[in-house]
Amino acid sequence: MLKDLFAQVPGTTAEALEVFDSAGSVEPDFMFGTWRGAEVPTGHPMDGLLAATGWWGKRFVDAETVHPLLFPAPDGASLWAFDPAKAFLGLGLTRRLPGLRDRSLAGPVGSLRPVLRTRSPRARLRTTRYRGTDTATMIYDQVPVNDVFRRLSDDAVLGLMDMRGLRSPYVFVLRRDDSLRMER
Repeated sequence: MLKDLFAQVPGTTAEALEVFDSAGSVEPDFMFGTWRGAEVPTGHPMDGLLAATGWWGKRFVDAETVHPLLFPAPDGASLWAFDPAKAFLGLGLTRRLPGLRDRSLAGPVGSLRPVLRTRSPRARLRTTRYRGTDTATMIYDQVPVNDVFRRLSDDAVLGLMDMRGLRSPYVFVLRRDDSLRMER
């Protein structure tokens, strides 16, 4: 997905911020729908973590109903929502044991689905000012994280995860993909 979105994929945080700053702002309603995600490796301490877990993307139903962490269900035709409060509890462990990022965690995440799953939205969508521009921002309900978006195209955005305690943002992309339904 990255090579489809960038002439040259950013390889550092500084390069990703240049792309972000030059990209257009996003209105919250532009984000409504389901989006497939991918990490942009920049040397960030979290690089590889979401990919290792099998993360699929995000779903924005409306400004009050956002599912920030979607994973593929066992049927392969639907998605389930991971409770971010539980996801960020595991973040401390991966910081202490960075080798976990190099392993597939999709199996353990999938097998713990009954415990990790949520049916309730766990984020909201607002416009905030970030790096001097007003743009759509996903605000997590239970963790000190904001995902800020800028438009790459009519069906893709560049996202920066701004998390309290991290010196630099974690970088990812989202591309609109409404092909899978939410698991019931």
